[in-house]
Amino acid sequence: MKETQLTRDALIWPLFVREGGGAAEPVATLPGVARHSIDGLVENARLAADLGIPAIAIFPRINPEDKDDDGTLSGDGGNLVCRATAAERAAVPDLGVITDVALDPFTTSGHDGMIRDGEVVNDATVAMLCRQAVVQADAGTTVIAPSDMMDGRIGAIRSALDDAGHHHVLIMSYAAKYASGFYGPFRDAVGAGQTAATVGKDTYQMDPANSREAMREIALDVDEGADFIMVKPGMPYLDIVSKAAENFDLPVFAYQVSGEYAMIEAAAAMGGIDRSRVMMESLMSFRRAGARGILTYFAAEAAALLPK
Repeated sequence: MKETQLTRDALIWPLFVREGGGAAEPVATLPGVARHSIDGLVENARLAADLGIPAIAIFPRINPEDKDDDGTLSGDGGNLVCRATAAERAAVPDLGVITDVALDPFTTSGHDGMIRDGEVVNDATVAMLCRQAVVQADAGTTVIAPSDMMDGRIGAIRSALDDAGHHHVLIMSYAAKYASGFYGPFRDAVGAGQTAATVGKDTYQMDPANSREAMREIALDVDEGADFIMVKPGMPYLDIVSKAAENFDLPVFAYQVSGEYAMIEAAAAMGGIDRSRVMMESLMSFRRAGARGILTYFAAEAAALLPK
């Protein structure tokens, strides 16, 4: 009689990678989550495959000395993301890899785009995002995930990928990414917490008060060639997930972001909730709202609890 099913193949596991070797570095604001060396990331990729998780999403912690104002390292084929992607694809070729396309891990400001005269500039940023997408595709990524919210970047990235011979690489657009307070632990994990004082991310991310705008943003990205779309954050925006699933034929994904995960962990640590039950209930809510896939830091743990 159950109307909605939560299955392992609906889960995507976000993983953080850092330079160097050695043991994983715990992220203080994300209990149970760590930054891994490339070798450690590959080990977790093998675990994901064994658990029936279809893909991982890679997010880098770039050393501060390697950052600059324009995030130019993002377009270098030898950067951390590209090396981690190539290592994962060589070791676990049947596991999908989703790589984030945005400048925030690479810029000194922590912004998703380049800043000129106190403003994030759209077109120059899009050109850099195209370079970033191509080098990630060269490294073997299976899904490019632009999360920057610049205008016109989906069409430009699709053209750049096609021109480089990467016709098979999919694009998962963060089409409705809100200017949210739920991203704090993630920014800590990737070292992008310090943003320019002169301009906030609400100049290019969406106003949490708006829902019709989200449908317009999604429609633009669909027209530009997105293969599927992402709503971020997740649970505070389940209405957007539901509307997107009802209005568009493309698969809709949702991201249970770091702040959502951390709240569940904090409530469980205080003894206020049954952690496993709430974890699974929260994931079911995404599926019930119409999400085909869920990015969640609970992916490995939840997959182990679900039937094969």
